[in-house]
Amino acid sequence: MSVPIVALVGRPNVGKSTLFNRLAGEPLAIVDDVPGTTRDRIFTDAEWNGIPFRIIDTGGIDPSGGGKEPLSIGSADFIEEIRSQSELAIQEADVVLFITDAISGITPADAEVARILRRSQMQRDGKSYPPILLVVNKTDNSTLRSGVGEFYELGLGDPYAISAVHGTGTGDLLDALVATFPPQIKQEEDTSVKIAIVGKPNVGKSSLLNRLVGEERAIVSPIPGTTRDAIDTHIQVGDIEVTLIDTAGIRRRGHVTPGVEKFSVVRSMRAIERADVSLLVIDATVGIGDQDAHIAGYILEAKKSTVVIVNKWDAIVKDDYTMAAFTERIRQDLNFMAYVPVLYISALTGQRVDQVMPLALQVQEERLVRLTTSQLNRILQAAQDEHAAPGHGGRSLRMYYGTQVRSDPPTFLIYVNDPKLCHFTYTRYIENCIRKEYNFIGTPIQLVMRPRHD
Repeated sequence: MSVPIVALVGRPNVGKSTLFNRLAGEPLAIVDDVPGTTRDRIFTDAEWNGIPFRIIDTGGIDPSGGGKEPLSIGSADFIEEIRSQSELAIQEADVVLFITDAISGITPADAEVARILRRSQMQRDGKSYPPILLVVNKTDNSTLRSGVGEFYELGLGDPYAISAVHGTGTGDLLDALVATFPPQIKQEEDTSVKIAIVGKPNVGKSSLLNRLVGEERAIVSPIPGTTRDAIDTHIQVGDIEVTLIDTAGIRRRGHVTPGVEKFSVVRSMRAIERADVSLLVIDATVGIGDQDAHIAGYILEAKKSTVVIVNKWDAIVKDDYTMAAFTERIRQDLNFMAYVPVLYISALTGQRVDQVMPLALQVQEERLVRLTTSQLNRILQAAQDEHAAPGHGGRSLRMYYGTQVRSDPPTFLIYVNDPKLCHFTYTRYIENCIRKEYNFIGTPIQLVMRPRHD
């Protein structure tokens, strides 16, 4: 079931980022009194009364290109891009929170934003979609709250008076928000293996998709950022159904072209989340960089399995040591994913492309492997005998018992005397000991330490 998307939109400096942080429960967005501070849209997961949703913060819309308030240095150059970002967020959102400012009252920019929002709505089952909730922020005292009635002029229904700084009124707003969510209809289970093709722009993801599918299913262009949406393609590999998910290229925040490409990052992250295996495509002519490692971190955070695909290998001048040196560099830069296999291909010529799907499906099988309890406890005992955990405060970690509580990904529950005594380096050591018994190729494993209560 998909998680509802909630977009926060409005002109600059009405408190969108402050509200975003309030709903997220942590300071994820930069907050500044100077209008135009937020240019990059960011997103996070939140919940209210057990109902999950995803929030997208946007740069402020200033349709006039000016406004009463001065923009921060250089922000005027971003007005159209910020407006484009916000309109794209509206298109993607299931619900829109239109944020206004009680101190400034209704401005011409607010009226224009309201017009943009109303224009963006569609009629579905006799209702306007997406729903728009009008939020009047900065109502920090009774005088400001008493003036909220003027916002009915915007024609967007009842205004919700809140103070994002102090949190007042946000409970009523969230109650109204979750009430707009459509009922979650359980979809028919898709049993296909889902494989996402991810990476920076212009590394050859769409070319690889076309090779795997055997036809020109995705547009191929040398211009970075051609693929905007996550595209699902269903294929049959032997008797296994596979869903290939091609995604837009991911760039580091601040290096993402404002507008359509920026919103493609959100879609790419959603593709990683719903995939079983991610093919992380790297451009051999450029080499692995910080952003490749950044994307790998996204995949690891989502606890997905990974295959590193080094594309454009045909364009490299090689000797007997080139592949080994390139692999060593990958191992160094992705040292937090030492378990991932690396495959060198050329989507252009087809070199080794026939090995991609067998390897990806092998990695998927690794996600489902279960070790017996006796196997695991034998590993844990041998690990402690070979290298006891270092002590702290006169106490040492003792592992009493372990069991695999789930697969997909493999998760191991280990009962210990005190989880605080388990340093992350020793956790890594235990993981390596498990992988010596069974490699779990391309797949992250989770170790959960729990105190044993006699």
